[in-house]
Amino acid sequence: ASQSADELKDLGNKAFGEKDYDKAIELYSKAIELNPKNHVFFSNRSASYGGKLEWKLAADDAKECIRLDPSFVKGYYRLATAQIEMEEWDSATATIKQGLNVDNHNPQLMKQLQQLKKKKNSSKRQQQQQQQQQQQQQQQQQYKPSQVSTRGMDASVSRELQDLQQQYVQTRREYQTVQANILHAQKEIRSNQITQSELDKLDGSMESKIYRGIGKMFVLSNQEEVKEHLTSAIETGEKREKDLTQKMDYLERRLKSQEQNMEELAKTRPSASE
Repeated sequence: ASQSADELKDLGNKAFGEKDYDKAIELYSKAIELNPKNHVFFSNRSASYGGKLEWKLAADDAKECIRLDPSFVKGYYRLATAQIEMEEWDSATATIKQGLNVDNHNPQLMKQLQQLKKKKNSSKRQQQQQQQQQQQQQQQQQYKPSQVSTRGMDASVSRELQDLQQQYVQTRREYQTVQANILHAQKEIRSNQITQSELDKLDGSMESKIYRGIGKMFVLSNQEEVKEHLTSAIETGEKREKDLTQKMDYLERRLKSQEQNMEELAKTRPSASE
């Protein structure tokens, strides 16, 4: 006997639970063929595409789910999840807000909105990091102290230029050290944010055993203690990143000033005797 759409959906749910996403997609697709107006089938297939990291297809199914039933809140959650993974920040924000208009106290959407803000900020930091690296490469290409020759210079001018070159090299090293510290701080922030995001997915009502790393030790803690620790660590890391970025901006200005001073001094030559 042929299977009904609901039976196919149930089999799809079983395959999804076993993380057999290809099988789940196949079963949900057959259910959709039998009943293309059932929004739940599209929602479930969207989740299955998400399991395969096929976010464009997941978004398409979520949109169809919302079109079929605009009051189904999970459809907005599915769509926003796909949009976040595709880094479509503005679209994801709009989708979540639409979902909150349907259920303005939905905990799943409210938590997702917080996660979206964190990921958006993390993406901005990565872009700033790339821009800083590009600026550094451009600076290195624009000027190299070793290219400046002291030949033909007055001895005092030559010594002054050599001193400036040494100062420039020292500032450059300090700049690179600060930049490396920024990358390390960003890595720690990102790691804590990922841990926090995974922790948010746990059921707070469940007695889950969670171990928090302290140095080389692991201490058994409850969820609230770990969340508080992560929040504090993220805030501390963001403050450190901000302070280091300000220092790097200062060093960058200092490098440019030293470059200008060396370039001007390099142009200095003794005038011919009259």
